[in-house]
Amino acid sequence: MDTLLEAPSMAKRPCVCANDPVLRHSHCCINPRVSQSDQMEGLLEAFLELSDSSGRSLHLSFEKLLDSRACDSDQNLLIDRALRLGSALLEAGKRSARKRASIHNSLTWALPPDLTIKVFSMLDTQSLCYTAATCSMFHKCAMDPLCYANIDLTTVVPKVNNAVVSTMIQRAGKVLQSLRLGIVPGPTLSPGSSQPLVYTIRNSVDAAGFSWNDKRSRQGKESSILSRSCLTALSGDSGAAGALLKRLHLYNIERMDNTALCAALSACPSLLDLEIVGLHVELRQTLMSVSTNCHLIERLFFESSKTGRDDSLKSPTCVDLVNNCPNLTSLALRGFKLHDYKVRILVKGFHKLKYVDFSTSYSITGTFLRNLGSSTGGNLLEVLILRDCMHLKEVEVAKFLSAIIAGDFRLLRFLDISNREGLASEGDWYYRCYNSSMIPIKQVSEERPDICLLAEFPSEGRLVYIIEIHGTWK
Repeated sequence: MDTLLEAPSMAKRPCVCANDPVLRHSHCCINPRVSQSDQMEGLLEAFLELSDSSGRSLHLSFEKLLDSRACDSDQNLLIDRALRLGSALLEAGKRSARKRASIHNSLTWALPPDLTIKVFSMLDTQSLCYTAATCSMFHKCAMDPLCYANIDLTTVVPKVNNAVVSTMIQRAGKVLQSLRLGIVPGPTLSPGSSQPLVYTIRNSVDAAGFSWNDKRSRQGKESSILSRSCLTALSGDSGAAGALLKRLHLYNIERMDNTALCAALSACPSLLDLEIVGLHVELRQTLMSVSTNCHLIERLFFESSKTGRDDSLKSPTCVDLVNNCPNLTSLALRGFKLHDYKVRILVKGFHKLKYVDFSTSYSITGTFLRNLGSSTGGNLLEVLILRDCMHLKEVEVAKFLSAIIAGDFRLLRFLDISNREGLASEGDWYYRCYNSSMIPIKQVSEERPDICLLAEFPSEGRLVYIIEIHGTWK
């Protein structure tokens, strides 16, 4: 016993795993005093310390490990685990990179959060979405309600669904000011153009070549992802989102109907600007809803999805609209079947009206213009567009231009009386004609050089192509 106690101790051999990360980890694994977390960190460190050139060695080692599994199912399980482990490691690396980048951005970004939010609120909706995906700091700022005060989700192809619309409206909440949805086929049209905004499979040239004798619908729209419930979020939370909404523009939402649109308008009492294009909704019901709910409205643009087929407008609806929406300054009803006495109620009734567009409207002959310039309503008109009105009569246009020469409509700056098929004759609208002696275009240009006058007519046969532009209009 004494010999054993006094015997010199054996020299310690150096650990063979000291310089080998993999063996060092193996040594840790058999040490019960090393925690599982430390073991995981050791294994991860061992993998990360492998050089980039060891990929082939890793592949050979994995193949040997597979060969050691006799059962095919065990081999598949091992491969699956390797793929999952690699995916988890890749995701962990990306997450850490994003975190470090976010910290870096927060230190180097010059603007404080409030100014960052202000800048983001000036971006269009698509750019805002791209910005939100940049880093967590930008994402946090981009989630502020102020960034969604003006939502524009219009596209040239259907790719926005109800969930996206609802999410953005909810993010905006009470600060929502403007909402634009649907499919817009092309750039914004000039005030003198009557090219339809209705989304079609055909190009704009085909749409512009629409013939009055062609009874087929101009619609031809492809199915839209948006449905009738896309505006439901405006009414949610006791109508908080729609309460302060000022502008609502809807384009070619094929599944939108009267009930859904009227429900949305009932949640928007502060609406100032309403634009509706290509929706399958009735003119009368829509105007009734506007009259009932949108008393502050200043601009109304409504284009029919089917030219000349909607004859629903009634005189009492016109009267109610005039009485309940006295602030209207801009009115466009394009492609509807409108009669002159109803149009006269509207134009004469709105005492602040400056902009009128009845392009491609069916049944208008022009008699509503008689003595209009001297009345309370109508004498403030600055823009009047009667382009391609099928029944617009040559004699009524002549009387109107004579009234301008005589001194009426002193504020008028833009007039469009063009018609691709010519004006209708007095006795028979099927007889299309243009007589320079009956329409005093030259006299108007001499007496009122401040007016931009568009008078484009076909050149075939007895019809003469004429365009006169004088002065400037903005």
